[in-house]
Amino acid sequence: MRAKALVCSASREFQLKEVEIGEPGPGQALIRTVCSGVSIGTEFALIRGRISWGPYPLCTGYQGVGVIEAVGSSLESFAVGDRVYYRGHMGSMSLEGQIVSPVSGTHCSHVIAGTHATHGMDRLPEGVPVEEASCFVMPAVGLLGVDMAQPRVSDRVIVYGVGAIGLGAVAWLALRGCTVTAIDIDPVRLEVARRLGADHLIDASSSDVAAEVARLCPGGADVVFEASGNRELVGPAIEMCRTEGTFVWQGNYGKEPLPFRFLPPHGRRLTMKFPCDDGYGPNRRAVMKNLAMGSLRWGETITHRVCAEEAPGFFSDIERGIRSDVIQAVVHWSDE
Repeated sequence: MRAKALVCSASREFQLKEVEIGEPGPGQALIRTVCSGVSIGTEFALIRGRISWGPYPLCTGYQGVGVIEAVGSSLESFAVGDRVYYRGHMGSMSLEGQIVSPVSGTHCSHVIAGTHATHGMDRLPEGVPVEEASCFVMPAVGLLGVDMAQPRVSDRVIVYGVGAIGLGAVAWLALRGCTVTAIDIDPVRLEVARRLGADHLIDASSSDVAAEVARLCPGGADVVFEASGNRELVGPAIEMCRTEGTFVWQGNYGKEPLPFRFLPPHGRRLTMKFPCDDGYGPNRRAVMKNLAMGSLRWGETITHRVCAEEAPGFFSDIERGIRSDVIQAVVHWSDE
């Protein structure tokens, strides 16, 4: 099966190339992509080699929405024409005989997916906007952190860093009835956090963060989410917790050892939570349900939309730092 994919070379050059993706096997479907969501953090960590899921050339992207065009044997619960969302391309990918690493390969005109528990597909509910649905992973990641932390109604909660994952946490915390303080250096992200339900905003580029936190949360916050992924902010974020509060490691800090002062969390008897991934099927279905109801206004986080032909230039601009204002983006591949 021939398809068009956004391919990244080892020199971090982006091209829309014709690739071979094979045919769906047993329990799999061939899906025509409508939209694929762009995850700035993880995708560019892969592109820049900070994390590795396979050798170059790469086809990144790990979330998308599409329409089933063919089904393999033994796939009885899905049919041609079904609208689905999916976590990754589960087939092979090659370019003129060279293997392309699909990591996870959803920036492609067609993908192969099955009902795999972690990276498979599910039916798209009625009433869910396709653009928002194609960016389902980040709110699911945020939901997992909130679900693990179990904040109560009216708890004072800090989200330190409101990129896409932090904004997901803000949205779910607001729906849970918490009093949410969002901290970031980007005023655009802070404004999105406000629209998603944050009660207080702290611009870390122009404010004394510790003083503002002390004013808003005397004695410390009940729960603190460190969602920036900045290793230097872990220590200050821990010290924002109240005694017997909860600290959530919502960011990704890489594989190197992470030093922080032992005594602050020890003396305050903190509980720490380490969410990983997006909680799989249950969390993804919760995201879709709330998108369909309109209670999760995830479209607020989508700052850029491009067609497939524009994607190489768009990714190149992000890589070169020309587009530093992207929170989430959507690549349009075909009509519904």
